[in-house]
Amino acid sequence: MSSYLVGLVGSLLVLAGIFELLRRRQLSEKYAVLWLVVGVVVLVLTIFPNLLTALSRATGVALPVNLLFFVAIIFLVCVALHLSWELSRVENETRKLAEDLAILRLELDEHKRQGRHDHG
Repeated sequence: MSSYLVGLVGSLLVLAGIFELLRRRQLSEKYAVLWLVVGVVVLVLTIFPNLLTALSRATGVALPVNLLFFVAIIFLVCVALHLSWELSRVENETRKLAEDLAILRLELDEHKRQGRHDHG
């Protein structure tokens, strides 16, 4: 019973942490739904531990914990892949903005030089 309570308290703390990050606007809404779903799934599996056992039997996995680890690893690999894609996109956007800024600075410098020649 004590491990059940530890799991329940841990699941509730994870959900509370997600809500707190959302409240402080430190977690983008884009990812909030994903993490809320994860938190709810963990809570449901904590409240109904036999559900994981039934799922492992239905999928032919010998031990429920193996199914849990497999799903968690696949999930984390997908998150890492998505974040890598996001990072690549942001790096490309940053590079383009830096190039645009350099062009604008060059144009501004040329405009200032022309202004000096026209007045001088």
